[in-house]
Amino acid sequence: MRPVIIDKVRIFDGTAMLGPGAVEFADGVITRVLTEPAAASDAPAPASASASASASAEVIDGTGLTLLPGLIDAHTHVFGAESNLELALAFGVTTELDMFMGPPELTQALCTAAGERADLADMRSSGLVASAPGGHPGHAMPLLPTVAGPDEADAFVAARQAEGAHFIKIIVDDGANHGMSLPALDRATVTALADAAHRRGLLTVAHVSAGWSARLALDSGVDMLTHLPLEAALDDAFVSRTADGKRVAIPTLAMLEASAPETPSRSRTGRALADDPRVVGYLPDHARTAIAEGHEGLCVEKESSEHHFTHALASVARLHRAGVPVLAGTDTNYRPDRACPVVHGASLHTELALLVEAGLTPAEALTAATSAPAAHFGLSDRGLIAPGRRADLVLVEGDPTQDITHTRSIEAIWRGGVRFDREAYRERTASGTGGTRA
Repeated sequence: MRPVIIDKVRIFDGTAMLGPGAVEFADGVITRVLTEPAAASDAPAPASASASASASAEVIDGTGLTLLPGLIDAHTHVFGAESNLELALAFGVTTELDMFMGPPELTQALCTAAGERADLADMRSSGLVASAPGGHPGHAMPLLPTVAGPDEADAFVAARQAEGAHFIKIIVDDGANHGMSLPALDRATVTALADAAHRRGLLTVAHVSAGWSARLALDSGVDMLTHLPLEAALDDAFVSRTADGKRVAIPTLAMLEASAPETPSRSRTGRALADDPRVVGYLPDHARTAIAEGHEGLCVEKESSEHHFTHALASVARLHRAGVPVLAGTDTNYRPDRACPVVHGASLHTELALLVEAGLTPAEALTAATSAPAAHFGLSDRGLIAPGRRADLVLVEGDPTQDITHTRSIEAIWRGGVRFDREAYRERTASGTGGTRA
């Protein structure tokens, strides 16, 4: 594979802005990272990588641009659709962490395909989720395996690991947000599931639906909480325990904003994507309509006067100030026949903007979508711009550490060192032939 050098470019390495410099990659791996301070040191190094580039290297002028690690969405639902992974990649999301998919054979096949193909975002999945018999979501999926009590936890986790699950997803939800009263996993069962997963070296992610379920999940020893209560902000005691326990939060603000009641004082950031010229040209028509008008797949279907999106924003602020790692995840469960307003790829840019609204700096929000999910999910080959890491890269106009919306101004995307043909994707999308693969 021909070496590529992106020269004279601002480099955000996944943790901080390194300043202007150059990045070289070949055969899918980053081989050199040069910055101006290094070039000015005692060790001889060219200020411009193009000065030492071989004749065979492709040199890209990065003047005025910023290079980011490929983005990672830490909470998605792919539904077995290759088109969702292609849509994700078109917006710079090079890895998706899928939080519920089946049947296992389909999940394995798609994970394998995503690992091998440069035209799709890579993917890791929990496979089937752990939930109570008759609970959420099993009440609508009679063939879904469930966990009736602690004695069944070990066998459930062993079965998921045998099916290739990369982590274990645990549902702690009584159905109230969907207007139902359903059985939910109790603390003893969630604890047994977490213990069984940890014995097998697997992370646990708990879906929580309200304050009570967040407390139960925290008490049970799960590694990560996904979603946040809308009825009230997390209190200081809960936040302190979360930090002390070295837990991780995946707030899914894009989904919570779409699900919470709209108020006159605040327009929905996610809906605005449908009118953003940096975004709309790369959206299939059904995805654009879903963002603008869709109401399917939301995490709250029965509105409550207690639900306020500002509670979730306040919780993120408190978690972040306490040192709890916050990861960028959207909870997209969009597909062409499901008008979920949170869509693959594009909605991660909403998530970044909402994390900044909650109090993270733009650089911290970028970390939440790059090096942080890579570190916490054990993806040691990606998430950073450093020699030896995968060449999953996104080149954008401007400086997103100053204005987070610059992540939407994408110039180029590489997945495993292979450049994604974004303009061909745009043309297929415009003609109605792109983004529709099963």
